[in-house]
Order: sequence, then structure tokens, then C-alpha cells
Amino acid sequence: MFHKILIANRGEIACRVIETARRLGVRTVAVYSDADRNAKHVAMADEAVQIGHGPAPADSYLLADEILAAAKLTGAEGIHPGYGFLSENPDFVDKVEAAGLAFIGPSAAAIRAMGLKDAAKALMEEAGVPVVPGYHGRRQDADFLAEEAGRIGYPVLIKAVAGGGGKGMRLVEDAAQFADALASAQGEATTAFGNPAVLIEKYIQKPRHIEVQVFGDGTSAVHLFERDCSLQRRHQKVIEEAPAPGMTREMRSAMGDAAVRAAEAIGYAGAGTVEFIVDGADGLRTDGFWFMEMNTRLQVEHPVTEAITGVDLVEWQLRVAAGEGLPSRQEDLHITGHAFEARLYAEDVPKGFLPATGTLSHLTFPDGVRADSGVRAGDTISPWYDPMIAKVIVHGPTRGAALRQLDDALARTQVAGTVTNLAFLGALARHRGFAAGNVDTGLIARDLDSLAAAPEPAVAHKVAAAMVALDLVTPHPETGFTLWADLQRSVTLAWQGTPFEAMVAVNGPHAQTWTIGEDRVRAVRLAHGWQIGDLGMPAVARAGDQITVFDRYGLTFTVADPLDRDAGALGDGNLIEAPMPGLVKAIFATVGQEVKEGDRLAILEAMKMEHSLLAARDGTVAEILAQTGDQVEAGAALVRLEEAGTGA
Repeated sequence: MFHKILIANRGEIACRVIETARRLGVRTVAVYSDADRNAKHVAMADEAVQIGHGPAPADSYLLADEILAAAKLTGAEGIHPGYGFLSENPDFVDKVEAAGLAFIGPSAAAIRAMGLKDAAKALMEEAGVPVVPGYHGRRQDADFLAEEAGRIGYPVLIKAVAGGGGKGMRLVEDAAQFADALASAQGEATTAFGNPAVLIEKYIQKPRHIEVQVFGDGTSAVHLFERDCSLQRRHQKVIEEAPAPGMTREMRSAMGDAAVRAAEAIGYAGAGTVEFIVDGADGLRTDGFWFMEMNTRLQVEHPVTEAITGVDLVEWQLRVAAGEGLPSRQEDLHITGHAFEARLYAEDVPKGFLPATGTLSHLTFPDGVRADSGVRAGDTISPWYDPMIAKVIVHGPTRGAALRQLDDALARTQVAGTVTNLAFLGALARHRGFAAGNVDTGLIARDLDSLAAAPEPAVAHKVAAAMVALDLVTPHPETGFTLWADLQRSVTLAWQGTPFEAMVAVNGPHAQTWTIGEDRVRAVRLAHGWQIGDLGMPAVARAGDQITVFDRYGLTFTVADPLDRDAGALGDGNLIEAPMPGLVKAIFATVGQEVKEGDRLAILEAMKMEHSLLAARDGTVAEILAQTGDQVEAGAALVRLEEAGTGA
């Protein structure tokens, strides 16, 4: 076993690796960027080394030579890449091994073999792994690809051969759409990956995304059963579970055997995932699954596999990388119960899942729940990295029991300081179709309006916030009395930008009467705490002028200054502003240009995603207030249109 390893990553995966290494007595070295100087993974590690001279990944976590220098400086014997960043970069693996260090992951050859989707699928066909009907060859002229699409049969999916995350992917319903979709996919693939090549596949009408966890020692491999990752939004996983609902013994055996053949075909060492697309239109059938791709690293959703097998996959990674054989035989591995993982993000769901930033003024998870997180209360969600706050993981004896645990865990998770997708996750956990196991990759899109609806506060929630604002939760015994009448007080709060006034008559230390608009509510202090109407007062946290009531997944109010009147609050559509901190990737507008509502005027890059900023109305561009390459804060004005009714 290693004495010391360096973790070439950040956030929750770095913390996750540190926890296992600490249990095994292995010392750890963290690396960090300017933005992560005070991060949780830095505090947890035995040593930490700053790399690079900026917060961007290209200036820090992607600097292979600096990471190797940090490993040599600290005497680390191996490097764990986590996931993302350099984890699937074969050139980095070559450099690690050339430096005499162990790469805690697969060989460079294995990563290269699975790096391009077309070559990987050809290799899998040779290994006897079922592959989706399609064209994966090198010929890329448009007419030929159109012929292949017709041969495969519509609908088809055009996919970039490099990269992932849904970029360079287009669904084509009929031949008339093919040429435009192909040009669009190739252009996006070129921008994202520097490679315009695509492949074409048959589109599965009711697809399920089921993946198999494999583990190899370079010669032989085992599988640790499957995970269902069908609950996706724009090809991004939201909630994962293991085992897959509706899985039969025959189907599990067929998929597991295929995944092991895939791993052994490339001499795979370490943890990896073989992803399959499954036709769920008529149950799970052994002739209805096909290879999609192999992720040559640990997956974000690995905790659900750990929960049902009792295996610590990071420990297995360390042992095999240190020269030990496979820790278990296939016949020794068994499934116990059911597990779910929900990805908690800082994002504004009602505004189109817009990534968010902010300082976490409050963050707690319920007892008995595994929460893998790379942040703590007081930490800042920055625009430079993925805005994940935590992975909430539960395990129960049955799928139904585990799903009830997930629902309860999400309801009792408390986050303040940024908007989150917590209510969205809660709605998914209570979705009838999902509860019944009727999952496919289109579920979220079909029911998006109801799933993404923002929770609304009741009058009791407004009263709870007002009590905190006026410091009336723990009043003094003499509070509330004037010489002739009960004390009258008021406060102005705002809910999602809309102000309201809360007025209270304090009837002594144990009773208050609140009036908000036409609503009148009595608050009474009992032995267990305040009772506001029919609601027991929820937990509440305040940070500055923000008050969060921890009910309905978190309701945040702002203490408003009634004398403050922001002239621009109503917005007139003249300014196109940055919705979050980020990098101005492109400006398309020019002064004097006539634009229509919905025209794309700029692109902002933030949190690994590109966001198009559109004109809110028809008009003429009056001023360009930013330029390509600028790093801007949330609310920064980028483009200004002429006042409506003016112009040349």
C-alpha cells in the first residue's frame, strides 16, 4: 500500500478520496488554485500545494507539469486523478509513469482505446459487446452520412465522436432535417472538442441509461452490478439509483458479462463504467441493450454501488494501483437493498437551471444520510467550477423504502446563501412515475413545468421570517408592553423581489398577532417552540439581509429598506446583463445594429457551461459595454439598447 498519494482534483471527490486514504493510513497531498486556498479538501489533506496562478482550471488543475512537480516535492508515490480535469487524459498518465509515479487508474492505452466513441464501438463489436445500429466510420462527407442515416432508419442521433455532456449531439426525426442538424452538430463539436467528426446511431424511442460498474486488475475484471441513470436533464444525470428498477436476473447477467468483456478487451485496471442504452419500451430484454461508451475513471454516482455492495471503490483503486490483485471474485459480490443519489446543485431551476454562485451561510444534512460534499457553511460557490454542493445518498432494504428515505432526506436538508435545485429534486423523489419505476431519459422533459415549479410560501412562513427580522423569536420577558396598549411594530420583507409589510402586535413574551395584507395570524410560544397558526415554526437562519425559512426546501426572504427605490428594478429591456459571474466568451452585437427579440447578443461562460444572452425586445444597439475575454460579475451590463421610440 502507498504511504502518500497526491490527489489531482478538488471538491467532493478530493474529500472522498482523502476519507478512504485516511482510514487506510495513507497520507494525502491536496493541490489547490487561487480560488480554493481555503477549500474543504485543502483543510482535510495532510499537506497542500498551490498550483498555477489563477482560478481557471486551465491555469491550475489542468497544469500537468505543476501537479507532477508537487508530487515530487512532497514525496507522493501515486496520483489519484478523481474525475474530470486530467482523469481521462492519456498523455497525463504517460507523464505520471515516466516520472516514476503510480497513476491510480487505468493505463494510457486503455483510456485511448475508449477515448473516441467510433473507435470504441468498433472495438466493442470485435469483443462481442452489442452496439447500437449505426455508422461509426471515418468517412464524414454530408451526402454519405445522409445515406447512412436513411439506411439506419429515422429517427437517428448525430453524436460527436469526441467529448460528452450532450455537446455535438442532435436528434433528427426525418431526412429533411438531416443536413441542417449535421452542420450544427459538427460546428458545436469543433468548438467544444476541436474535432468535427460525428457518428450516427439509431435513436431509441424510450431509452433508459443503465451502466455497469466494472473493476479490473489489467488482466481480469469483475462487475459490481448496474446503476440506472435514466433520470436526466439535457443529458446530465440528476438522480441515480442501484440496482436498476425492473432488472431481471437474465438481463443483469447479460449486461454484466458484456461489461466485463469490454473491460478485459482493453486490459483494464481500476474502476470504470460501461454505459449502455437500453430500450425500455417493452420491459428489459437481453436483446434490447447496446454499448454507448466507457468512462475510464471513477464515476460521480459510484456511492450507490458502494451502498448496495458494501465495497469501498476508492480502497479497491488504491490496492490495485499499489500492485495487489482484485480484492473479490465475481461470485463473492452480492446486492443488498437499494440506493439513491441526488445531485444537489447551486442553480436557479425556474430560470432554466441557471448555475448560481453565493456564500453558503448555512449547510446541514440530516443524520443517517451520506452526504458527499466539497463545501462547508461559510464556503463560496465560485463561477470557476462545477456548482455541485453535495451528493445526497440513501440506502434502504427495498426501492420503496430507499425512495422514502430520499424524500425525507431532501426535505430535511438545509441550505442558505444561494439558490439550489433542492425543491426540484424533492419533486422528482415524489413523482408517481418515478416511484413506480417507470423511468426513461425523457421523464424530466415531459413533466418539466410541474417539476421545476418554485415553491410558494404560506403566510406562516412570512411570519417566521418577520419574527427573525424583528428579533422576536426569543423576546425578553417585558417585551411587548407600552403604557396603555400592546406594542405595535412592522417590517418590510421581500419574496422574490416583491415587497410586503408584516405588522405585529406583541402580546407579551408568549403571544404575537401578525397582519400581512388581509391575513391575520396568531403566534403562540409553547413548550416545544413557537406555533404560527397551524405551523410549528421551522428552523430559520439569517445572514445579513437574507432570511431563510427551512420548509418547502428553503424559502429565502430579503429584509427590505422601504426607502430604497431602485430605478432599474422593474427593468425596461434596454440592458442585457450578466445573470451570474463569468467570462464573456463572445459579443455578437455591434453599435447601430438592428436586433429582434430573442436575437443572441453575447455568450457568457460560467461553471463549465455556455449561456446565450438574448435581446429582450426589438431595438437598436446603442452601446457595447464589455468585450470578449472580460471577467464580469453578476448584474454587469454587457449591451445597451437605445430607449424604445428613439434612434436614427
